[in-house]
Amino acid sequence: MSTPSADPGTSSPAVAAPVAAPVATPDAAQGGGRWGSLGPVGLVLAGGLSVQFGAALAVSLMPRAGALGVVTLRLAVAAVVLLLVCRPRLRGHSRADWGTVVVFGIAMAGMNGLFYQAVDRIPLGPAVTLEVLGPLALSVFASRRAVNLVWAGLALAGVFLLSGGGFDSLDPAGAAFALGAGVMWAAYIVFSARTGRRFPQADGLALAMAVGAVLFLPLGIAESGTKLFEPMTLVLGAGVALLSSVLPYTLELLALRRLPAPTFAILMSLEPAIAAAAGFLVLDQALSATQSAAIALVIAASMGAVRTQVGRGRRVKAAPDLP
Repeated sequence: MSTPSADPGTSSPAVAAPVAAPVATPDAAQGGGRWGSLGPVGLVLAGGLSVQFGAALAVSLMPRAGALGVVTLRLAVAAVVLLLVCRPRLRGHSRADWGTVVVFGIAMAGMNGLFYQAVDRIPLGPAVTLEVLGPLALSVFASRRAVNLVWAGLALAGVFLLSGGGFDSLDPAGAAFALGAGVMWAAYIVFSARTGRRFPQADGLALAMAVGAVLFLPLGIAESGTKLFEPMTLVLGAGVALLSSVLPYTLELLALRRLPAPTFAILMSLEPAIAAAAGFLVLDQALSATQSAAIALVIAASMGAVRTQVGRGRRVKAAPDLP
């Protein structure tokens, strides 16, 4: 995940589109032609693949280190790597800059912690599908357009299919954790964009990752103790950190500077499908036809909500000013 990237890697960040849009540079805003957008699109897709296969690796590590222990390793290793590579400048930032990066770190830690609690209880594909409902719901409510009731209905139909009519087929606690991760995913998208505007390169990401690691360290030690420091656990944890945090978060942060946020949101809406593929290939978590249909409905609802927001924004910009 969430990330979002995932997990987060990580979402349906449609709700963040009106906030995050200014991240795009002038060149991105003008489009630069069809070929000019292939670079950032590739960054987003590569980030999505990385974070979901990293999440699959994390699930295989949980029996050894526990869910909280895996999150701790992921955040701590990623923070060390990013701080060494970026060497962010600590001086010269305003109180608002630091406030933004701290909230970004809290959102990142919360998103990861809740998501890993979810995938410890339910399959990866359904977990990511439920996770995207948070940003999707916020997008629908924020828009206040009748057509968004259609997208909300599609999403609810997907959830109903996924739950088997009452979440009897999914662990209720796992489903609740996934929904909570979705709320934090929306916050991650918003504050990732704000951090990218306030800090150069990936400096803000490195600092936010350090904030998240410090917050989670006591929880990981309390759950796993010395297991966190076993050589094989550290190696696997480093792999999770690179796949699920360092690569996808950096790629997404760079993409948000060059890609209009609505386009970013549509691409990120494919996360449930990527997660389902990763769960099948790495964890042998096969989905039923009903679960696959549920995931497709949620993806369609997410993309529809984003496209509605984009179309509305274009009409508003094109409308002439009235005296």
